[in-house]
Amino acid sequence: MTKYLLLKHYRGAPAAVNDVPMDRWTPEEVSAHIQYMNDFAARLEGTGEYVDGQALSPEGMFVRYDGEGRPPVTDGPFPETKDLIAGWMVIDVENQERAVELAGELSAAPGAGGRPIHEWLELRPFLTAAPTVTE
Repeated sequence: MTKYLLLKHYRGAPAAVNDVPMDRWTPEEVSAHIQYMNDFAARLEGTGEYVDGQALSPEGMFVRYDGEGRPPVTDGPFPETKDLIAGWMVIDVENQERAVELAGELSAAPGAGGRPIHEWLELRPFLTAAPTVTE
């Protein structure tokens, strides 16, 4: 089994096939989208492939070490930006093919008018061991 991170990006600018930004969806469309995500996670819990997941607030900040002991904090990311991390899900699956299959299914979550949003999901395996260098 290999763990994968499914990183859900919210694109404020029209993108993909269903090009209505989420901030213009009706409350019913948002609810249907969230229900799809919850149903997807529940199904994967049943198969033992779901590990964890969470939606993220659009408010946030950037922090970095400054060498002085007090890290600077800046505003952002902002909901008005073209790309914002909206949430994540961790799955534990047999192989990359299964991870791709599930990511494709999750990409079909409904959006405006109930149509699949065809969003791009970032799919990344967890690093399980340091890379080996051979010469």
